[in-house]
Amino acid sequence: MEGNPMTFPDLTRFVKTYDIRGLVGSELTTDVVAALAAGFVDEVGAAGSSVIVGHDMRDSSPGFAAAFARGAQARGANVVNLGLCSTDETYFASGSWNAPAAMFTASHNPAEYNGIKLCLSNARPIGKESGLVTIENFVREGSPIALRTVGVEKERNMLDEYVDHLLTLVDIKNIRPLKVVVDAGNGMAGHTAPAIFARLNCEVIPMYFELDGTFPNHEANPLDESTLTDLKSAMKEHKADLGLAFDGDADRCFLVDERGVAVNPSALTALIAHRELIKHPGSSIIYNLISSRAVKEVIEENGGVGLRSRVGHSYIKKMMAESGAIFGGEHSGHFYFKEFWRADSGALAALHAIAALGETTKTMSELLAPYNRYSASGEINSKVADTKAATELVEQSYTSEKVSIDHLDGLTVNGDTWWFNLRPSNTEPLLRLNVEASTQAQMESVRDAVLSLIRG
Repeated sequence: MEGNPMTFPDLTRFVKTYDIRGLVGSELTTDVVAALAAGFVDEVGAAGSSVIVGHDMRDSSPGFAAAFARGAQARGANVVNLGLCSTDETYFASGSWNAPAAMFTASHNPAEYNGIKLCLSNARPIGKESGLVTIENFVREGSPIALRTVGVEKERNMLDEYVDHLLTLVDIKNIRPLKVVVDAGNGMAGHTAPAIFARLNCEVIPMYFELDGTFPNHEANPLDESTLTDLKSAMKEHKADLGLAFDGDADRCFLVDERGVAVNPSALTALIAHRELIKHPGSSIIYNLISSRAVKEVIEENGGVGLRSRVGHSYIKKMMAESGAIFGGEHSGHFYFKEFWRADSGALAALHAIAALGETTKTMSELLAPYNRYSASGEINSKVADTKAATELVEQSYTSEKVSIDHLDGLTVNGDTWWFNLRPSNTEPLLRLNVEASTQAQMESVRDAVLSLIRG
């Protein structure tokens, strides 16, 4: 390509705020990926040093990983190829090797998509506010890529080292025997979970461990509770103690309790916060602004300092770095650990839940009961023509009440016993509403009042 720049599709369609994600063939091609790799090497200064590359089980992922390796090598970087791995396994490698990394996955998106999650050395985030725009411009401007291999490539399987590290962070030596159903959703947890659970005092009932990027059983998106139907049924059938559901690249984990009821991610955030504050008294813990009020209450009750963040991993990771926070939780099922290079790990969150349950004689629902204090709506999306005007209308309707209002991320209105947050989507004409209140009736009343304003 040297001296003969190529023309690429509109990058704005698939270079997102935090990662790269688009349709295979029409948006993401091997040429685009090679050019992105070259731009990445230039941006992070990796010429002469190593770049880590891993990929998920999608059909297009190995070819894209190979294209990325070619582009990176052509720009002078050496490539450490992890092969099949989870996203948090890539973060582990980035932290262990102090090297930038690229993970090929589209997480929970359908089979026709793929993408790249990039990070700097030590698993530090990179997004449009921290280098991704420069990489995008490198490709857009048609910067040439030399057709020569300067760097070298080697393969490295780090699965066992990854599991070893996880088990240094959570003590599972003295847990009671547990029966755990694990739904891998045909994603990368089917690769990592067997290696992890081989070390635990658990009987594992595997569901959909076969790696299959077409997701033949259900979408690998446990944030959508409809994808948990099979797991809930299996919990009741096997009379299991705990259910775990992972997304496609296994960086998120959701729980189902012994009753077959989905666990509110805020309750898991509060549980892990409690555990981390026992290990690190007085520390700061981050929660995003759509987390339950119970999270902040639990942090403060246990002597910690709660820090409220915008939604999005780059904001939480940045705040963790600035504040020294030991843990951060998002309502979307992402959990971040200082001891894991401030990166998110679904497996590490699952280990905390297993350890907490295994240390007691309680059921999972009993263990989490102190953290489930309020009624929540879940996230409700509304398609609107003008998100700004609709948000302003809602705000005007509440300015006369005895409430506090802030704009940390969209619009948040706090009453004495209720709150709601209204945020616009970054990519679609949608408003996302989350409501919480002391009672179910009050939550429904606030929810319906706000929705009536939004939807006219």
